[in-house]
Amino acid sequence: MVINIEIEGQKLMFLDAGPQFKPNLTVSLMMMCDTQDEVEAYYQKLSENGKVMMELDSYPWSEKYAWVEDQYGISWQLFYSKKKFDQKFSPVLMFTGQNNGKCREALDYYTSIFPNSRIESIMDYAAGQGEPEGNIGHSQFIIDGYTLMAMDSSHHHNFNFSEGTSMVVMTDNQEETDFYWNKLTENGEESRCGWLKDKYGFSWQITPKRLIELTNTNDPAKNKKAFDAMLKMNKIIIKDIEGAINS
Repeated sequence: MVINIEIEGQKLMFLDAGPQFKPNLTVSLMMMCDTQDEVEAYYQKLSENGKVMMELDSYPWSEKYAWVEDQYGISWQLFYSKKKFDQKFSPVLMFTGQNNGKCREALDYYTSIFPNSRIESIMDYAAGQGEPEGNIGHSQFIIDGYTLMAMDSSHHHNFNFSEGTSMVVMTDNQEETDFYWNKLTENGEESRCGWLKDKYGFSWQITPKRLIELTNTNDPAKNKKAFDAMLKMNKIIIKDIEGAINS
């Protein structure tokens, strides 16, 4: 059901959740490449049996760049830069459809919620690029030490943020779980098992570390009790799961 992997020191989680939940271009992964050959190597592998959104070529923002969707529907932006980055790849959130023009607001929103957060850079679309004045062409921001990127797009895409791609927040205790849940569900939407959508429709999983412990013990019966209790919840309540285990 769940597989955790690590790529270049960064953790990703993959779930089997059925065809109704699919990733799309509203969230892509920007891969920072040290050489042009590295861009080409990733391009060849990731575009195989996938789709090319922007051809491998030289662009004003990079001497070697491509945007591809791999065979599983995950979107990758392959970017050559002479600048060295601490983080090999970063999620890129695209604010489009009903969210178009809200990127700047969202940057302030996310960085106000998480500690150790800040907006690092904002690049507006220039006149003549086909975007409304004030729309953001590219931005970089940090939430709790993790680098993300974001942009606006006024083009007519037939999709928006979905559960196909989410961000996981691992919390240390119930107080922290309550804090992020309450902040991110404000004008948003609660879902089951610690899932929620914020006011932009972006999905988050607010997951207490204690939950992982309680569902991964050496006792299969206790694991099932903990898991069954979690399935009945929206926000995760640790004491209730602990009570279910001991009942």
